[in-house]
Amino acid sequence: MFSEHLMSGWFWDYSLICQPVDYTSSQKGMRMANLCWWYYISKLTEFADTVFFVMRKKDSQISLLHLYHHSLTPIETWILVKFIAGGHGTFSNLINNMVHVIMYFYYMVAAMGPEYQKYIWWKKYLTTLQLVQFVIVFVHSAQLHYVDCGYPTFMGYLLLLHSSIFLVLFGHFYYETYTPSKKQIKQE
Repeated sequence: MFSEHLMSGWFWDYSLICQPVDYTSSQKGMRMANLCWWYYISKLTEFADTVFFVMRKKDSQISLLHLYHHSLTPIETWILVKFIAGGHGTFSNLINNMVHVIMYFYYMVAAMGPEYQKYIWWKKYLTTLQLVQFVIVFVHSAQLHYVDCGYPTFMGYLLLLHSSIFLVLFGHFYYETYTPSKKQIKQE
């Protein structure tokens, strides 16, 4: 999906400042709409992950961050597919897909067994990349409030809110996971 986002417009002629939705039946517009549909399906499969955690009674793996991310993102992407399949909002999908490529590579190496644990020392930096992703999406979405190109401003507000909430939740996760506690500092 990352490469398809690039080929469907972001690499060639989509504007980083403000990109309207192509509502025509053009080949390019339909290609991006199709990609948005597949992106939506991918978010439903990620939601299934949460359902499987519940079914397996793995409550420790279901945090507020996980629950928010995996339950609201499918709703957001359904709105994208239904009303605005393309344009400015798909930039966040592009960035998210890039981060997911790196994240799933991390998960693959982690799942290869204990002898590969030495190769996944960079988990902290993966979380940092996710935080950077939300800052980039926030800045990109904020442009809609200064430039009118026909993309729904309301969606810009939703993207700002969504990226802000993710920034806070992932920031809290980063702080709790990677910042040494006062107790740990005293022990050292």
